[in-house]
Amino acid sequence: MINLFNINNYVIDTSSLGNHLHGPLVKELEDKFCEYVGAKYGCAVNSATNAIFLALKDKATVVEIPTMIPPVVGNAVHLAGCELRFSDDTYWVGHSYTLHDFKDYKIIDSAQRVDKDQFAEEANDDDIMIFSFYPTKPVGGIDGGMIVSNDKDKIDYFKHMSFNGMSFAENNWEREQVSIGWKMYLNSVQAYVALSNLRKLETKKYKLAEVREKYNNAFGLNNSSDHLYRISVNNRDELQGKLKQKNIVTGIHYSCLHQNPLFACGLALPNSEIQQNKVLSLPYHEGMTPDNVEEVIWKVKQLAKF
Repeated sequence: MINLFNINNYVIDTSSLGNHLHGPLVKELEDKFCEYVGAKYGCAVNSATNAIFLALKDKATVVEIPTMIPPVVGNAVHLAGCELRFSDDTYWVGHSYTLHDFKDYKIIDSAQRVDKDQFAEEANDDDIMIFSFYPTKPVGGIDGGMIVSNDKDKIDYFKHMSFNGMSFAENNWEREQVSIGWKMYLNSVQAYVALSNLRKLETKKYKLAEVREKYNNAFGLNNSSDHLYRISVNNRDELQGKLKQKNIVTGIHYSCLHQNPLFACGLALPNSEIQQNKVLSLPYHEGMTPDNVEEVIWKVKQLAKF
């Protein structure tokens, strides 16, 4: 079986984590991740979805997102109390995009991308950049996410509100409830896995680049994502079924959210509506052997209708 993604296997000695759900491993992950992306401050949370919710909560603004996106993003925008609109942007998939621009700062959704010095090179000090540690993402974990910025006040707010609205103290018993918050912090087990995968990220990127180069040469594309490798075909559903019979697992990223009855808005977004029926994600991960890659290429070329 050639899987779509690779999930690393870890054995964790939970006795070493102590009684704190939010222990030193979380702080280490925050520091190491910020160092990697070139940001000064970071707040680890239990999901990137909740990071989006916290970033938009009580902003009462209009937020436009690409319609080809995981539904959890639309959920977070709606639950934060914002008006949801959709764009016809399909290029963002596998990369990052500006979730919202408040003019004095931006929220950048980078759930599908993690690059060295990314924040330092592409964001302003006051901006917020959100990353995901969902198992299939570049830095996989047991779900989770990270909010980074060079604005300490913003990160302190996220730390406070994601930790039940509690004040910070090294000793749990000295923390006080000072506002109504949420239990959205990253726990130590989640941090252990994400930190382990962060340490392997450069090696993973190197191996992905090898797979990507072979795919690009074979299919005449210029994909640059470290998360997804998508192709556009005229027999997507048929191709997916036939590849499954050949033990090649593929995926669909994504359906149009604006056509979901829960989010329906009456818009026509032609590019996304065409792409949602043509795009297929191929197996793409650091565990693929050269033979795996060649098999996928050969089978796709044999069965796909371009």
